[in-house]
Amino acid sequence: MTRMETAMEPEATLAPGLPIVSGRRVGKLFGDFRALTEVSIDVEEGEVVCIIGPSGSGKTTFLRCLNQLERIDEGALWLDGELLGWRLESDRLHPLPEAEIARQRRKTGMVFQRFNLFPHMTALQNITEGPVQVLREPRGQAEDRGRRLLSRVGLAEKASSYPKDLSGGQQQRVAIARALAMNPKVMLFDEPTSALDPELVGEVLSVMKDLARAGMTMVVVTHELGFAREVADRVVFMDQGRVVETGPAQQLMDDPQEERTRNFIRSVLGRE
Repeated sequence: MTRMETAMEPEATLAPGLPIVSGRRVGKLFGDFRALTEVSIDVEEGEVVCIIGPSGSGKTTFLRCLNQLERIDEGALWLDGELLGWRLESDRLHPLPEAEIARQRRKTGMVFQRFNLFPHMTALQNITEGPVQVLREPRGQAEDRGRRLLSRVGLAEKASSYPKDLSGGQQQRVAIARALAMNPKVMLFDEPTSALDPELVGEVLSVMKDLARAGMTMVVVTHELGFAREVADRVVFMDQGRVVETGPAQQLMDDPQEERTRNFIRSVLGRE
């Protein structure tokens, strides 16, 4: 029996009225290594929250827990008012079966550092595969929307191109369109520009800025501090698996309250 399969903590009864994303005292262990410790992060609908911090601070682990690629060991996560990964029965938590986890996961669109496109499929086929196979959309309908999404990310002319014929920035924009094709409630970005050559970063960030202006709820793990300052509503700074500081983007970036946050921002800006 895992630690989660115990008497339910008080927070787990609080789903009504929560933000669209809510984490309460989330903990994650990998063997003896504690990757997350009491991480509490809320995201309101339509809000953009950027998570920054040094390598190994737990940023990506939290995102993977939110997308249920990792199962949390402590605390609780909700998405759109639904407890993620667990069901409540007789005041005890029990893990959901994989089919239910897959259903919950469809509420999030995940964009990874690496593009993970199917190399044997065109850009359009990469985008339409999920809606057709998972959502059971008619192929013609999925392709029509796929073309609109390609246009939205500035790649209308690349529908028939294969990943090998696309630049890294173009592949990442196809990956964003692919995630959007599943009609997610929340878009999750895990350092989406870290694998790109510097001259290609701007085209991906431009698409993300357009999504933010359109009101898409976004949680973005990023090392692009300029993007965080410009686009985020709030910034969360993490270190050693904990939330050190959170606040409005410009306030946290310009006048952080914690010394660890100040040192991190100073060191990153000094390298740019």
